[in-house]
Amino acid sequence: TPYVNVWGGTPKEGWSQFYDSPRYSTGYTTLFNTLGMMVETHMLKPYKIRVEQTYELLLSMLDFTEERSVDIKIVRKNAIDEILKKKIYPITFEIDPKKKPSVIQFRGYEGEMIASKVTNGKRLLYDVTKPYLEPVDYFNEYRPTKEITIPKAYILKQGWHRVVERLKNNQIFYTQFKKDTTLVVETLHIDDYKTRTSAYEGHYLHYNTSVKIDSNAVHFSKGDLYIPVHQKGARYIMETLEPEATDSFFNWNFFDSVLQQKEGYSGYVFEDVAEQILKENTTIKDAFEAKMVTDKDFEKNPRAQLNFIYKRSLHYEKAHLLLPIYKAYE
Repeated sequence: TPYVNVWGGTPKEGWSQFYDSPRYSTGYTTLFNTLGMMVETHMLKPYKIRVEQTYELLLSMLDFTEERSVDIKIVRKNAIDEILKKKIYPITFEIDPKKKPSVIQFRGYEGEMIASKVTNGKRLLYDVTKPYLEPVDYFNEYRPTKEITIPKAYILKQGWHRVVERLKNNQIFYTQFKKDTTLVVETLHIDDYKTRTSAYEGHYLHYNTSVKIDSNAVHFSKGDLYIPVHQKGARYIMETLEPEATDSFFNWNFFDSVLQQKEGYSGYVFEDVAEQILKENTTIKDAFEAKMVTDKDFEKNPRAQLNFIYKRSLHYEKAHLLLPIYKAYE
């Protein structure tokens, strides 16, 4: 039986497959094309029975892998080539509403909502005297919601020690520039993101991240990291270095310092500069006037108007929202 991913109801209503992204052990093993298994024998039944069931499952897993060892080795050996030859890699997913669910013959117990003896609400109670075996819907077809073009390599500016430490721990191969070098690469600016309001594993995770991509000639210093994608850890590389991926280093706060705008302006000083910018730069002037017409909140906010001009001027710090990750295709 797959993980019973049910919240607020009973399994009879059906459920969707749990999306075990790389933060989970079974999602992490998948990044290295390794079979993973999460055994959910942690409650309800007596401890002795749970230990015995876990032990028997481990034995069956050993039998399975021994019987299919040759096939498993072949699949693992070819996995990276199969992924990379597609040129496109999906980094976020959702349940595909167009696909019909699978049907599982599910063994369960009848459940009902009864009055709670603790709170003034109701609670779910399963009646172990009423077992059943019934078909239930299992929604296990996902579709990509975001895909990226697989680069030849990622380049990481040196100095991001916590990231480098994890690359080393996961045996990711990389080289370092032996001298200062200029390359034409894709640059990644954070365009938008949301942040959780509750802590999770010591982090306030970002999500719904989007980036603005540009192509520029970038100066790299001696010691910056060049990380080729075509290696055993290809999926780990893309899942962590692509900022829009579910469990990217960015979403786990490793690059939060780029979110802080350190340089700013004093309004009484920049007013005259902004006036001159609008006179000399028709592109900024046209964008400014269009936003004044289409955005009523903006039209009522002089501070936002001045900031709009500032962020499009040469005075705005280039490092703000710029990730120290670059994508090379040549």
